[in-house]
Amino acid sequence: MTETFSASMITADVPRDCAPLLRKEFDLDSGHGEVTGALLFATALGLCEMTLNGKPVAGDVLTPGWSSYEWRVRYARWDVTGLVAQRNVLGILIGNGWYAGHLGFFGTKGLYGTQRSAWAELRITFTDGHIQTVGTDGSWRSGPGAVLADDLYQGQTIDARLLDDAWTRTDAELPGWTGVRIVEFDHERLTPYLGPGVVRREEIAPQRIWNSPSGKMLIDFGQNLVGWIRMRTRGPAGQQVVIRHAEVLEHGELAVRPLRTAEATDTFILSGGDDIFEPTLTFHGFRYIEVSGWSGTTEALGDAVRAVVIGSELERIGSFECSDPLLNQLYSNIVWSMRGNFVDLPTDCPQRDERLGWTGDIAVFAETAADLYDVDLFLRDWLLDLAAEQRHAGGRIPVVIPDCLKFLDMAPLRPQLDEAADGVPVVALWNDAVCWVPWALWEAYGDPEVLRQQYDSISSYARRIGAALSGRGLLESGTQLGDWLDPTAPPETPQRSKADPYVVATACVYRSVRIASRTAQLLGHLDDAEEFAGLADRIRAAFGKYHVTDGRITSDATSVYALAICLGLLDADDLRAAGDRLAELTAAAGHHITTGFAGTPFILRALTETGHSETAYRLLRQQECPSWLYPVTMGATTMWERWDSMLPDGTVNPGEMTSFNHYAFGAVGTWLHRVAGGLGPLEPGYRKILVAPCPGGQLTWARTELRTPHGRAEVRWELDGGTLSVTATIPEGTTAVVRIPGAEEVTVTGGLHRFTTRPTA
Repeated sequence: MTETFSASMITADVPRDCAPLLRKEFDLDSGHGEVTGALLFATALGLCEMTLNGKPVAGDVLTPGWSSYEWRVRYARWDVTGLVAQRNVLGILIGNGWYAGHLGFFGTKGLYGTQRSAWAELRITFTDGHIQTVGTDGSWRSGPGAVLADDLYQGQTIDARLLDDAWTRTDAELPGWTGVRIVEFDHERLTPYLGPGVVRREEIAPQRIWNSPSGKMLIDFGQNLVGWIRMRTRGPAGQQVVIRHAEVLEHGELAVRPLRTAEATDTFILSGGDDIFEPTLTFHGFRYIEVSGWSGTTEALGDAVRAVVIGSELERIGSFECSDPLLNQLYSNIVWSMRGNFVDLPTDCPQRDERLGWTGDIAVFAETAADLYDVDLFLRDWLLDLAAEQRHAGGRIPVVIPDCLKFLDMAPLRPQLDEAADGVPVVALWNDAVCWVPWALWEAYGDPEVLRQQYDSISSYARRIGAALSGRGLLESGTQLGDWLDPTAPPETPQRSKADPYVVATACVYRSVRIASRTAQLLGHLDDAEEFAGLADRIRAAFGKYHVTDGRITSDATSVYALAICLGLLDADDLRAAGDRLAELTAAAGHHITTGFAGTPFILRALTETGHSETAYRLLRQQECPSWLYPVTMGATTMWERWDSMLPDGTVNPGEMTSFNHYAFGAVGTWLHRVAGGLGPLEPGYRKILVAPCPGGQLTWARTELRTPHGRAEVRWELDGGTLSVTATIPEGTTAVVRIPGAEEVTVTGGLHRFTTRPTA
């Protein structure tokens, strides 16, 4: 049901050098009995923190997050019945957020607008059915607050001398307060949250406090995380405590070069009394902080600060563990990188002057994300922004969603991204998020609603692919980002991978067109299904004709083999030869990683499916750089953007683009769940389950668990003296195909099942 609102978007009537406060004082309507319910709807062009009678209305932070503001401004909905009194004060603190703060690469600010504003409507229901509505309008008041500066990239400044809760109380005298101004706003842009809000998830105490070589006081929280610092302190009025954040150290000091123009600095100005500081209008990616201006002891500092971890309120549904502690740490790193980058939308990184919804990152990671957490509504919300941006760009799919890059002078990057065959730009893998992300949700949760929601987007993209193909039926012109961050690529040109970018691009769009055909078939669009199937057949035939010769694929790189094998581009004979060649190349590289964004999610699966599981395990368990476990041996607690974001000597990669919290290479999590752990879907939503553990790599046991839409599923295997024991828990109402080395394939129904075999070598 579409809501109809009467409130207006408002802002302070005079410019203020702070995050402005807005308030409305009101009495309950009389003669209608008791209050039976109260709902508050709120949003902002910026960020809004709502209070009712001095109490926060909810635990949400960073409301309303970031959406494609031109077409979708999401509002939160909170039940505030327990906060309503006879006389009330509804209050709003407005932050800059993504709307009016810094955003993008070049120090740009206010890309969507420079004027932060807020909107709220409170509906109070009484016993007799009467509804009293209190909304933002011209009668509200505005005033100054204690937040002197707030920015997602730069940080927040709070002056505790200016903190005064009088503005939240009734009958308050508020000198310096003035009126508000109504902001022109199209209410058709209002839309409810589909996904969850952002909340505080946990707190972490300092693990170590010491002085750096230059004498700076440093704190290590032991985990690279996303959030902010909460500090309790007391000191002379006007004294400043300054906190800088970073993910790693270099030469014993904070490594801030990777942050580029993001200052990531919070400043707390003391009141002279007991102060509690928590900068909730910003966030940082950090493991380490530098504290200056602290006058107490080190022990007192350890008691005074906590790292507050934030993230979208997602429910954990999947887990994996095994006998190798390094692999367990790798898995933990994947989880923490997802947590830190799923803050209202799926971003590439949480710390530098970027933090954008890069489509390529989530295209390759969506399957893993859906096995770790219930991300159905979270990603469906983001996909609505993708569809809106695509629709208003005439079918072109931006490489970031929401597309803030359209406001920037992206030369020379934007001309490259806009260039493509026949004037129809397709940036493969990145644009393929249109199809890959909803398909991952469909396979994980079995709800076709996401496919219905995105069908126009999917079908439009499939036809765009058809228009972009060359006369040979391939995607082979225009600039492609390709196998981004192949470890052999130069630090400053990460797109210069060994894999031919057009081979990579053609393979990726082939998968998308196949998904489009299957989606059309599922939804009953049979003519579309036939059209897209024909397009897929054309691409596959062209790929085989022009890129495959006796199992060898153009550019002879591991990524092109991994993609061709896993995406179904090869006939049986070529498939065997390609698998063998992939294994040869992997061994020739010393079982080091040789893939980037495109090939990494598929290489272990490609090796396993072509009979080279031990090669896959050797690649997985490699500890030298570049490899999945190299960062683990270097102390990483999240996934890195580059395989060598930190060099073996402990210095940071010299490339300008270096993050220590990037989930893309964590797409290996899908292989850990489904192959090493042996628990995967045979039908969407795990209505039919595949139990197929693949022991190897000297692992002696592994366990995978997943809360499917039908109930809890678990596979645990142990290898002892050549005997393989497998225990599988299958949800009632489902079936499972069990494929265990050394045993006949069987099908079982819900319940607990045990199997014992002696696999041959």
